[in-house]
Amino acid sequence: MLLNKRIPFYYLFNKVKFELLNILLIGVLVYYTLNLFKPFFPEMPIAIPAFIGTAISIILAFKLNQSYERWWEASKIWGSIVSDSRSLVLQMQSFISNSEKATIKKIAYRQIAWCYSLGQSLRGEKPVKNLEKLISAVEIASINYHDNKPLFLLQLNVKDIASLKEKGHLDVYSKLKIDDTFVRLCNSMGGSERIKATVFPVTYRIFLRFIIYLFVITLASSLKDVEIYFELPLLLVISSIFFLLEKTSGHLQDPFSGRPTDIAVTYIARTIEINIKQLLNEIEIPEPSEPNTYYLS
Repeated sequence: MLLNKRIPFYYLFNKVKFELLNILLIGVLVYYTLNLFKPFFPEMPIAIPAFIGTAISIILAFKLNQSYERWWEASKIWGSIVSDSRSLVLQMQSFISNSEKATIKKIAYRQIAWCYSLGQSLRGEKPVKNLEKLISAVEIASINYHDNKPLFLLQLNVKDIASLKEKGHLDVYSKLKIDDTFVRLCNSMGGSERIKATVFPVTYRIFLRFIIYLFVITLASSLKDVEIYFELPLLLVISSIFFLLEKTSGHLQDPFSGRPTDIAVTYIARTIEINIKQLLNEIEIPEPSEPNTYYLS
């Protein structure tokens, strides 16, 4: 997640460097082609690139809006995960007898592991990475037989809650309240997986990039009488704005891809770990995740 700090130029340049190289080549090619064969090409009215540029702006505005909606939904989902993870521990401490502190701690640690596992799974990383200190070796071995590893961790917690109810450490009403929390956590996991699995059609991106290049060609044709040392910088600046917005919308539409624009799921999971361990009065509390220069991961 990008922070409210100065974004380095190299980050922006790296996003569009190949596109700018294409624009540079197109600008030079169009300029010398039109000047070499000037009698054979009609004048290109400036209204044509102006019209195409307006169309690009409308399409980009739509795509940016839809992409931000996806990003914001993902942000709200992980905000709910933070709240429900804290609520789960508080509910257990309130509803379950003090004689079952070990079970409460086991479920709480498993909930921390679930947060890390879900974030890593969404980003395409190994879902069980760095979970050895949070769940037992037996559970680590068992989890490898499941495709959806975060779901398996939720299942283990639900089974432990059911066992507490059977042993008389939890009444019916209290179990229902805790079950509601697990339902919300499961819904949050499903919502995150839906956002990850649903992407914009590839043809939409291809069409948008094609029309941007068409805009550059028509604009270069309209400026054929302008000196090349002025025309090329103008093409690069204008096209870079369009390509940066297009790349930004593409990144926002997948907020779990490991980019600086992502939802900071690792940072959020670490925050949940700190909060839960403090609720359990643990001694060893991890330090908060340090942000990178301009973003949180």
